[in-house]
Amino acid sequence: MLTNKTAIITGSGSGIGKAIALHLAANHAKVVVADLNEAAAEETAGEIIGNGGKAMAVACDVADESSVKEMVKQAISTFNSADIIVNNAGLQFISKIEEFPLKKWNQLISVMLTGTFLCTKACVPYMKEKSWGRIINISSAHGKAPSPWKCAYVSAKHGIIGFTKVMACELAAWNITANSICPGYVLTPLVQKQIKDLAIQYKISEAEVPEQVLLKNQPLKKLVSTGDLSAMALYLASDKAQCITGQALSIDGGWTYC
Repeated sequence: MLTNKTAIITGSGSGIGKAIALHLAANHAKVVVADLNEAAAEETAGEIIGNGGKAMAVACDVADESSVKEMVKQAISTFNSADIIVNNAGLQFISKIEEFPLKKWNQLISVMLTGTFLCTKACVPYMKEKSWGRIINISSAHGKAPSPWKCAYVSAKHGIIGFTKVMACELAAWNITANSICPGYVLTPLVQKQIKDLAIQYKISEAEVPEQVLLKNQPLKKLVSTGDLSAMALYLASDKAQCITGQALSIDGGWTYC
């Protein structure tokens, strides 16, 4: 389905990014596995290659423009294109607003919002050359609805949706689409690390967090799977989604609509 297309996926050493990388590779995309953790990136790329796919691992700090430029340069040198960018790299920090460290605020905004901007900026010229491109940004249900103690994360994810809409307008003339995927809670290492902090903030046990916090506002009472997200990413990357752009597509079990 994605034969002769190159997909760059940030934060693909684990979790959602890894699942998307494996799924796009299984559908014949050449995959650039970009992650701050080089060993994790190499593990994902090795798994793709072991399954008969094409991949390369690149250590990349998405908040650093020189690092992003080098990552895209390596992608072009190896695969000669940058057709698809999946901006997935992210992190979390939980704290009351008055106690939220400025350093952490800046880090979260830099990685998730500025990182999305920098990676997209670096890929767009190559997409314009081919008059074809797919920009897929991993936002969140928190890009549409807030939760307490997550001011930086919620702000960054809302910002991603706004930036996606601008890209959709600005790049349509070159047959480049831009969309956001907005998942609810997915049981990834990022979410697992939050459980202890959420238990402390809500004054409940860690065992109570999934039901009382993660799924409290979700009618289906199911955690989103990485398979759900990778299937959506594949669809948005394909020609079947050629007229879908500027959208913030929810996969959240009804959380933001019920």
